Amino acid sequence: MQYRKDKYGNDISVLGFGCMRFTKKGNSIDLDKAEKEIMAAYNAGVNYYDTAYIYPGSEVAIGEIFARNNIRDKIKIATKLPQYMIASSKAVDKYFNEQLSRLKTDYIDYYLMHMLTDIGMWEKLKAVGILDWIDRKKKSGAIINIGFSYHGNTDNFLKILDDYDWDFCQIQYNYMDEVSQAGVKGLKAAAAKGIPVIIMEPLRGGKLVNMLPDKAKKLIADDKNGYSPAEWAFRWLWNQPEVTCVLSGMNTVEMVEENCKVASAATPGHLTEDDMALIGKVKAIIKEKEKVGCTGCRYCMPCPKGVDIPGIFSCYNTMYIESKKDGRFQYAQSVGLTKDPVFASQCIKCGKCEQHCPQNIPIREKIKEADKKLRPFYYKIGMAVARKYMFRKAKVKKTKHK
Repeated sequence: MQYRKDKYGNDISVLGFGCMRFTKKGNSIDLDKAEKEIMAAYNAGVNYYDTAYIYPGSEVAIGEIFARNNIRDKIKIATKLPQYMIASSKAVDKYFNEQLSRLKTDYIDYYLMHMLTDIGMWEKLKAVGILDWIDRKKKSGAIINIGFSYHGNTDNFLKILDDYDWDFCQIQYNYMDEVSQAGVKGLKAAAAKGIPVIIMEPLRGGKLVNMLPDKAKKLIADDKNGYSPAEWAFRWLWNQPEVTCVLSGMNTVEMVEENCKVASAATPGHLTEDDMALIGKVKAIIKEKEKVGCTGCRYCMPCPKGVDIPGIFSCYNTMYIESKKDGRFQYAQSVGLTKDPVFASQCIKCGKCEQHCPQNIPIREKIKEADKKLRPFYYKIGMAVARKYMFRKAKVKKTKHK
């Protein structure tokens, strides 16, 4: 196993175990099976295990497995505060203490604010005193590193990144998500600050394996390297020195062994020009189903009204590359669930974006088309209700922090 450093020089395995997708036995996690998979990863050198309060049964399961095998002090636990459920400072302690109990531990190595999509979510947490709370927990040793996981647009990611002295962050990133969500711009911005970046969804929920077009599968199968579709996706990530750790939701011992083997071989800069060209061809094949030929260059930005044009087109294309559900869910995360969403309907048709588009896309026409498909009436209602809950007024706690 290879390791990369966290902010304080500690080793993090380049492959992390994503603990959201354990096999179920009836209505609960098959603990014996999960134990075999976790211990196979542990014995291969994986030391980073990622879970969250809302992953059903996950914290309890890994807490039990680590205790059974007496390895708590030899691994690193990452779990997440359900910030969307927080309305007071008391709630923060309630969830954190429950997580310690579930995990059978008295400290968390890497603690994240879960699923921030907007700077407003972070501001709400600050209003209930999260900064003082973090200070106390870090000083007491109950939290070693503090970070956040992110599902929103690039601009909001950069605002959150710059607003606090974070120890690490977690983003969705893969060879199809270079310009969506935090994207490569967010990755490099975090790395420039010396902040470790943990990668989630390296395979887009398995879609870069199971939903590849036949033409792309054949291209991969015929390549001299002999890499599987999953291996290509992992190697593309580990080729980048800014990537610290890549999470994989492994639910067979065979999958653990295969991923650990790749993680032991892939180093920064190891992919050749031919290798990168092949990945480019795979991306081009996947993109053949796109509705808009947007490359994500962002020459059209900034929009005077704040519309994230490349972000909207990315979600619109996802509807046809993957599924309508996937595209709309991606859109809800990156646009619809922000505090003050800027929808395509807010376009004033000034045309500045089209003047700078290298692909000569009729942007004003296409974002209107995309908005109609991405926001059917029931999604508009659902996102409005979700925002009202997520950004409900917090019980403000006075704090010395500004």
